[in-house]
Amino acid sequence: MKLTQVKGNTWVAEGIELIPFYKVDDRRCVLLDSGLRQEREELEAALLEAGLTPAGVLCSHAHVDHCANNGYFQAKYGAKIALTFPEAGMCSTVLTLKCYFLMLPPGMVEEESSCMIHEPDLFIPPNDVPFTLCGVPFRILHTPGHSAAHICTITPDNVCYTADALLSAECLEAKLPYNLSQAMAIQSREKLRGLDCDAYIMAHRGVCRRGELGALIDANQALVHRRTEEIRKLVTRPMTASEIDEAACTFYQLLTHRPARSLRFERNVRFFVDYLVDQGLLEMTCRQGGTVYQPAPAENFR
Repeated sequence: MKLTQVKGNTWVAEGIELIPFYKVDDRRCVLLDSGLRQEREELEAALLEAGLTPAGVLCSHAHVDHCANNGYFQAKYGAKIALTFPEAGMCSTVLTLKCYFLMLPPGMVEEESSCMIHEPDLFIPPNDVPFTLCGVPFRILHTPGHSAAHICTITPDNVCYTADALLSAECLEAKLPYNLSQAMAIQSREKLRGLDCDAYIMAHRGVCRRGELGALIDANQALVHRRTEEIRKLVTRPMTASEIDEAACTFYQLLTHRPARSLRFERNVRFFVDYLVDQGLLEMTCRQGGTVYQPAPAENFR
C-alpha cells in the first residue's frame, strides 16, 4: 500500500479507498479511519515499513470500509478509538449493525461485518469544536446525511478529510450513491463551502485543492438531483418499493445474481424513494395491506 504525503504531517495510505493519517512524530500516527478488513495486513505492513504504529483512530463514521480495523488496532497497539455517540452505538452489537445494513439478515451481517463491533475509548462531541487525540489538535465538522453522525476532520496542516460527505471526481458516475438521508447529505455538502482548507481528501480516492472544491460540490449535488429525477420518472403507476427497485436496477443495469448485493441496491433505491416522498414528489398509499408509491399531483412539480 503506497503512502503519499498530502501536506506537512498529513498523509494518505492508498488502498481500495484513501485512508488518511497524521504523523504525531517519527514513530506514531493517528489514522482518520481504518479501512476494510481485507486491507488490514497491507495497511499495517505499510505503516510498519514507514516506522509508524497507530496511536489512535479518529473515525469519520461506522461503515464497513471505514472502521473495520478499529478494534484490531485498539487491541494490538492500544490505539485510542474516537467516534461520535451515534456511530459508536452502531458498532456495539450485530443487531445495531443491522440498522446500517438494513436489508441484510442478522446472520449475514454477523458473517460479513462482525469485525466492526468494538467499544471506542473516546466520544467526539456533537458540536463543531476542536478535538484533541494523542496530543494532536484536530477540528471537527459534523456532516450528517451519508450516515447518522458522519464527521469531516481538519488536520493541523489545514487539510480536510471529507470522508464520504463528498464524492471525488472519478466517482461522479455512481449509479446509486448511498446516503441515509439525501436531504441532510445535500445540506452537509453545502456546509463544506464555508471551509478554507488547502486540500480536501475524499475517501473514495480523490484529493482536490482549495480552488477546486466549489465545482466538486456542485457536481455532487447535480449527481444526486439527477438520480432522484431518474428514479422519480420510473414510478409511472402505483408501485411497491420492490417494484421501484427492480425498475431502477434494470434502468441502471445493476443485474447482479448475488442477493447480498441486490439487497444493498434495494436499500440505496429506498433512500431515494424516501427523499422523493419527503419532497412531495411521490405519494404513499396502501394496496391490499401493502404500501405503494405513486406520482404526486402535477402541482407539486411547480
